[in-house]
Amino acid sequence: MAVRSGKQTTTGAHRRNAAPAHRDAAAEAERLREFLRPTVEQHSLILEDVEVRIIGGHRTLHVVVDLPEGGPEGLSLDLIFEVSQSVSNALDNDPGDDGRPYNLEVSSPGVSRPLTQPRHWRKNVGRLVAVRLLDGEELQGRLTDATDSSVTLTPLVAVRKGTKPKFGEDREIPYDRIRKGTVQVEFAHADAEDAGGDND
Repeated sequence: MAVRSGKQTTTGAHRRNAAPAHRDAAAEAERLREFLRPTVEQHSLILEDVEVRIIGGHRTLHVVVDLPEGGPEGLSLDLIFEVSQSVSNALDNDPGDDGRPYNLEVSSPGVSRPLTQPRHWRKNVGRLVAVRLLDGEELQGRLTDATDSSVTLTPLVAVRKGTKPKFGEDREIPYDRIRKGTVQVEFAHADAEDAGGDND
């Protein structure tokens, strides 16, 4: 078992004896989410997702885990390594496995992973996010609050290129109006260092 950068652990290929008939990627991912959830929860973590990629007779299983709300800011590589071992052991003893070899990848959510649940939004309060609404409107702004039913966003206002970004009035958006939300990577703005120098 080898640890890769990016808070991801990968195991080598595994093979079991012939078992149930082969499933497609979506069906296998759904089955594995239910099967692996108790194993992940034994480490006081949340199973965010299981993704299955199938090429020929080989599978790549990508298991995404995260800390619960109120926990530390990020997952350590040591903890991800421990979880990957437990998940690997569970898969090796999976009675529903269809016998195809697989590679296992275990990682924490990346910053670009979509915000799909209220706890995702709550964990990112204070960060810059991009939101696409069901009616097609697109917003970018500072996430200032997240409840069980909605988020509050301070939207960025369009300004002349090269000038310091400005924010508008807070806007509350119910989750049922949101098509997609993602965290945005922020960079230091040159104007921030010069702020005040041009003002009277």
